[in-house]
Amino acid sequence: MFKENVILASSSPRRIDMMRQHGIQPIIMPADVDETIPEGAGMADAVMYLALKKALFVEEKVLSSDHNNPVIVAADTVVYSDKIIGKPKNRQDAYDILWDLKGKSHFVATGVCLLQAGTSIRHCFCEVTKVFFKDFTTQELNAYLDTPEPYDKAGAYAIQGEFGRYVDHIEGDLDNVIGFPWKRIEKEAEKLFK
Repeated sequence: MFKENVILASSSPRRIDMMRQHGIQPIIMPADVDETIPEGAGMADAVMYLALKKALFVEEKVLSSDHNNPVIVAADTVVYSDKIIGKPKNRQDAYDILWDLKGKSHFVATGVCLLQAGTSIRHCFCEVTKVFFKDFTTQELNAYLDTPEPYDKAGAYAIQGEFGRYVDHIEGDLDNVIGFPWKRIEKEAEKLFK
């Protein structure tokens, strides 16, 4: 497993914290890429495509600097329920997304790309978790939308935050819903970087 010379292609506080909790002090290098998903892409292909795009963007920056073949970790998360749902555009969009998901289940997919700059090591995978929401009222939803929490999250909610009280249960990895399936990342990295 990699421990040093790791670049995280994200400024997500949740992803940064998770790496640090596991003893990795990554170099933070957010990838500034167009996150438009190719038309017709399914949930898994969409997140792996965006994770790879972010990793390649950072690799290009790294190869023109003095970093010594670092491992780049990039990820992208979407919510899926009949269609791919990214981050909300505004309050009304966040309201519509969450109101549509209430009392039902949906999927959270995170695509991860592990890449060693300047080598042929490039590995992408997708982890999927099923999330079940409880019912909630208009008043409860509006109170949640008054907080800053929903606006930078795929699906307009944070399971580890205020909205957790409206999650009935999940099937799969909680870390994946937070946006970084750590157990799977470790498993894949151990195979790649022995």
